[in-house]
Amino acid sequence: MRIQREQVVAAAWTLLDEGGLEGLTMRVLAKALSIQAPSLYWHFPGKQALLDAMADTLLQDVARTVTADSPWESVVRSVAGDLRRAFLQHRDGARVYAGTFVVSEHTLRVSDTLIGSVGRAGLAPREAGWAAFTVLDYVLGFTIEEQGFSAQEAETKERAGALRERASARYPHAAGAMDAILDRDFERRFDFGLELLIAGIRARIPTV
Repeated sequence: MRIQREQVVAAAWTLLDEGGLEGLTMRVLAKALSIQAPSLYWHFPGKQALLDAMADTLLQDVARTVTADSPWESVVRSVAGDLRRAFLQHRDGARVYAGTFVVSEHTLRVSDTLIGSVGRAGLAPREAGWAAFTVLDYVLGFTIEEQGFSAQEAETKERAGALRERASARYPHAAGAMDAILDRDFERRFDFGLELLIAGIRARIPTV
């Protein structure tokens, strides 16, 4: 019985959750599926093609409660929140998506919703596209850092003391903000950054 493409992607996510992005290889995946490499390469010619398919599945539930006709600020908040939750579903989820150039249904649907909403608000097509990718880049960067902190919990705690000590000795502004820098309330930090981004988009929208 020929293995299906969806089975390959599901198995890849299982391996990723177990061993991280570095542990996901085509050889290990073929072994996990109990198939020969040619059967795997029939679906995906290489690891990047596999990651592209995985990245697209991450977006399958994103932007399902809003449309391009919804108020643009609601769209930005909803899409950004959906993206972060999607990336956090799997170990290294944000890293899987980062660096991909996925031309597929879910990616285009989410992009169209976001670009359309800020475009309707008054941004020109080029700025609307850039704004949409700025939202994506923010979520990706934030979530990569968030997952990195979580993966190195013990090491991060050890370094926190050294960071405070060094900042206190030479960098007073950083020292004064150290509690905020080391704050593990990722929800509040994410919302704060997102509101800054929304304020920036709002400032670019022409006033009548």
